[in-house]
Amino acid sequence: MFIWILMGGVFILSMIVQNSLKSKFAKYSKVPLGVPMAGRDVAMAMLQQNGCGDVQVTSVSGQLTDHFNPANMTVNLSEPVYGTNSIAAAAVAAHECGHAVQHKVGYSMLQLRTKMVPIVSFASNTIQWLLLAGIVVAQWTPIPLYIAIALFASTVLFSFVTLPVEVDASRRAVQWLESSGIVSGQQLEYAKDALHAAAYTYVVAAIGSLATLLYYIAMIFGGNRR
Repeated sequence: MFIWILMGGVFILSMIVQNSLKSKFAKYSKVPLGVPMAGRDVAMAMLQQNGCGDVQVTSVSGQLTDHFNPANMTVNLSEPVYGTNSIAAAAVAAHECGHAVQHKVGYSMLQLRTKMVPIVSFASNTIQWLLLAGIVVAQWTPIPLYIAIALFASTVLFSFVTLPVEVDASRRAVQWLESSGIVSGQQLEYAKDALHAAAYTYVVAAIGSLATLLYYIAMIFGGNRR
């Protein structure tokens, strides 16, 4: 019962956080910067000033689809960010560039996260099949279920490793936005608020993955006791 309550609480919290993020993004997307710079301009300036001239800035479809891709060294900004002059666009663009700076300086948690990607990718593609196989052969051996639990635990660890990576990228973004003079005063507070709202989504995602892991453990080991 506790697990069901926990997962229900995480689901509700996730909905609240997602709605808050969308609301704040919409709000700060209407607040223009004091300088004539769209998201792409902010990104290019931050990359240039941090010695990341080899990173390209591109536009991708969708909303809140912004990301840094170390494989091809691109900062990919969603359409509402790429061509818009606003607090939200500047904050998001600077945050993604924060990841590019992390990559350049060899930020340890980003390196760890990158090394975990192949394992997490493998786990994500095999867990459901292991769970299915484990249920079928459970009366003979629980090994497939144990392996599934171990693999899912790696995805949970990945979620928690992601937290400091995102927080540090936002910290770098805020510091640069302030030092460059692009935002100041109340606008700086708006940028911080937008980035904090985005960070909460990763916190909820990590808690949600942990709750799911606890559910699987309770289901498997509870079933074995019966």
